[in-house]
Amino acid sequence: MDRNNVNYAVYLVTDSTPAILGDRDLCEVVEASVRGGTTIVQLREKTSDTGDMIAMGKKLHAITKKYNVPLLINDRVDVALAVGCEGVHIGQDDMELSTARRLLGPDAIIGVTVSTIEEAMVACKGGADYLGIGTVYATPTKTNTKNIIGAAGVRDILQAMADAGYDHVKTVCIGGINAENLQRIVYQSEAPSKKLDGVAVVSALVAATDPEMAAKKLLDLFNSLPPFVREATSPRAETADSILELVPKVVLEVARNKPLSHNMTNLVVQNFAANVALAIGASPIMANNGEEAFDLCKLGGALVVNMGTVDPDGLQNYLKALRAYNSVGQPVVYDPVGAGATALRRSAVKTILSHGYLDIIKGNEGEICTVYGIHGLDTFQQRGVDSTSELEVSQKAELVRKLALREKNVVVMTGEIDYLSDGNHTFRIDNGHVYLEMVTGTGCVLGTTISAFVAAFPNDKLAATVAALLHFEIAAERAAERRDVQGPGTFVPAFLDELFKIRKETGQGRMGWLKSAKLTRLS
Repeated sequence: MDRNNVNYAVYLVTDSTPAILGDRDLCEVVEASVRGGTTIVQLREKTSDTGDMIAMGKKLHAITKKYNVPLLINDRVDVALAVGCEGVHIGQDDMELSTARRLLGPDAIIGVTVSTIEEAMVACKGGADYLGIGTVYATPTKTNTKNIIGAAGVRDILQAMADAGYDHVKTVCIGGINAENLQRIVYQSEAPSKKLDGVAVVSALVAATDPEMAAKKLLDLFNSLPPFVREATSPRAETADSILELVPKVVLEVARNKPLSHNMTNLVVQNFAANVALAIGASPIMANNGEEAFDLCKLGGALVVNMGTVDPDGLQNYLKALRAYNSVGQPVVYDPVGAGATALRRSAVKTILSHGYLDIIKGNEGEICTVYGIHGLDTFQQRGVDSTSELEVSQKAELVRKLALREKNVVVMTGEIDYLSDGNHTFRIDNGHVYLEMVTGTGCVLGTTISAFVAAFPNDKLAATVAALLHFEIAAERAAERRDVQGPGTFVPAFLDELFKIRKETGQGRMGWLKSAKLTRLS
């Protein structure tokens, strides 16, 4: 078998422990998996003695050869030689790559586990055929992990390989990958110059009720785009002027389609959120039970996960809803309220980020700092849901750009000046009014507004988000200027009126309100 022409798309790593395999026969599981589409198999037996491992290796090799699928042995070069299989996979604490190559010969497939850029560079320089990158997420089968690196860590390694001229070295990632998260991980880990060649799985196949169908599904998922990635039907707006030209269209799309805005939020702001949604022309529903999401996600709307209240049941409901909306490709807006205030909230943010794709992340400076810091940087300690500014203008712009680039989504940092980016283009908006800071829940209902706009205009989420912010904040400016508004108490009903009036004026072709827009492209 040509070691330079191996398909790594679905890489099965075996586990014969009762907790994973149960009482089934490993050979039968492997054969069913290979029939379904598994493209490479690794025999991993951490507790078997040498004789038993060789015997099992020979049985599995007889199976994999029938399907022209390579079999590798984990760690044990001696077992690979005895079995006569195609190669080995070695970890950082196992035999040196140069020694394994000398013993196995030039035609053997040799893979190396890496979790840092430095380890990847050493393995590539040493002649590894492929790298197993991870651990992406912690799993019961990967308990001895030096690093949990997430999709962002995988992407950093891939880009470093490409930059160093090792883009020809194949890669798979491993750790917590299954049918629900495979596409998101592959999508978010893709670097500008290199993407994964496959995914390595254990439980997703060994513990599957039907390994053949499970393998087929994994292969299909790997070879297709996730539902939440929409191909642009026309060039996306990139300049301030081109986005401003789209704003009336987006406002009208919301009014015309009345998209569902499914809010998972706290009782304090539910009434306000519903009224804002109605004022802009959307259809609101307040539903905190995640089970409802599997029906609601089919209605063409968007989900708002507002992390106002954090408890175990609430977190599980968020994850159910996130999974439901991701499965049909409908937008999710995430508001990590008070993310940096407590260890519990920081843990909840980490859990949500690792369990689904978030089309929009919206938060104040402290919240966005915390979300960005989840993957290795220092977290930003908040006093509560409020946020004090500690970053310079250029730092804020760079933060939202980097977070959007990492998550492959749109990030909004709210404040006296708003910053938003899709990772490629970054803008600032200088609209809004101080009264918005004096009313409970205005940040939450901005999430509601964004959800409706992105649901109505999903092919350009950045432009839709800009349109939502401008509609919302110019309405606030107009409301504050009214003679009947004396403070935050009289501001709220006037604000709802102005949201409604802007929608009506736009429908009548009266675009004077948009002249107040203060949108600037930063990069």
